[in-house]
Amino acid sequence: MSNDDLTHENFDFRGFDVPDLKAVTLASSSDGDQSKQPKTKHEDASKNRKHGKKKSKSDARSKKRAGAGKTSESFDDYEDYEEREAVSKADKKVSKDRPGLFAPMTLREVTVRNRIWLPPMCTYSSFARDGRPTPFHYQHYVSRAFGGFGMVIVESTAVAPEGRITPCDLGLWEDGQIDAWRWIVDGIREAGAVPAIQLNHAGRKASTGCFAVGYDGQNVPEEAGGWPTMAPSEIAFGGLRTPRALSVDEIHGLVGAFAVAAGRAVAAGFQAIQIHAAHGYLISQFLDPLSNERDDEYGGGLTGRSRFLVEVVDAVRGAVPEGVPVLVRISATDWAAGGWDLDQTIALSKVLKEHGVDVMDVSTGGIMSGVSIPVKPNYQVPFAEQVKAKADIPVTAAGLITKPKQAAKILAHGEADAVEIGRAALRDPYWPLRAANKLGIPSTEIPYAPQYVAGAY
Repeated sequence: MSNDDLTHENFDFRGFDVPDLKAVTLASSSDGDQSKQPKTKHEDASKNRKHGKKKSKSDARSKKRAGAGKTSESFDDYEDYEEREAVSKADKKVSKDRPGLFAPMTLREVTVRNRIWLPPMCTYSSFARDGRPTPFHYQHYVSRAFGGFGMVIVESTAVAPEGRITPCDLGLWEDGQIDAWRWIVDGIREAGAVPAIQLNHAGRKASTGCFAVGYDGQNVPEEAGGWPTMAPSEIAFGGLRTPRALSVDEIHGLVGAFAVAAGRAVAAGFQAIQIHAAHGYLISQFLDPLSNERDDEYGGGLTGRSRFLVEVVDAVRGAVPEGVPVLVRISATDWAAGGWDLDQTIALSKVLKEHGVDVMDVSTGGIMSGVSIPVKPNYQVPFAEQVKAKADIPVTAAGLITKPKQAAKILAHGEADAVEIGRAALRDPYWPLRAANKLGIPSTEIPYAPQYVAGAY
């Protein structure tokens, strides 16, 4: 697999042993119903042979469109027609009372125009190393807001300078950074999307390299701008340096850092806050028994290991207005024996709901190096489905969701309340607009900005 296939959202799968995807199935699927798994090209071809009339109908439509003066480049013949089917008859029956991709979603006092969200994806582009966003970030996020995404979640933003994943990460650890965000937030809102931000502390995975710094996959030396790292316990991640263990007073200070950063985000105009508790960063390190060996109130059983996150949630919830939604991104499993798993995720999600969390953003992995992760389309969706069903809390699903029909089926089956389009959005900032066209959504219901209506599909 190429490096492009091994990177997803703000979690990098490079360095992990990824098995032959054709031989992998998700044992954690709720009921083992293979009908919910993506169909292979062979299966689609077999279906087409059995339903010759549909293909003839598609051919007739193609000829009719061609006769109207359109070239075959304006639609992809039969494959595009299949995409326009959106949901099969069975799916339509299942989805009768369920919202579609372009149905609005209200969280507290915030209404998101659709269920297609941009997940936080690190760009490592604060080149001055001061945590401030740049014109690149304006172009990156505002273009995707114009592209029709409902919620735009800004990438991992550090609550403390030592909490950055790389020296080029964004930050909200001081008041002087607030103004640098305002024009970006205003641009996102003016384009019709809800601006959200992910707050994070990288813990033992901090001070690593990136394309702009070098030292990719390694710790940045202090003489090159790196810094010592910290974690719940003195346990290193892979070949990175061993962190020092945080004191209880330092933990309390970090709880406050998350809260103050959330207040700064609201001051900058963000309408939703996401707390990053996934992918092996600091909060995730506290949750996981493989990285947390503490014997005080922040270690031991699930209650102790969850304490830091619950305190952060309470502090953030108390620092932002009641009408601002709070989201938590979680790794539902670390794919390692004896580590964090789905049952603990469900139990924690129930607690977080009671503490005012509005949405669980369900991802997986990142706490351990050298584990096998079955990366394939929809590979994380069954985890989201289980959290939604058993914790009774809204969820978003992510994980190689790249096609409009694929995304539509996730909502039709009730597996999630919204979908996050990650790498496909890096390739196509206007993915939602194209998806609406392919799913046959009337042009009047597609979220085009007035400036772009003339170029509508």
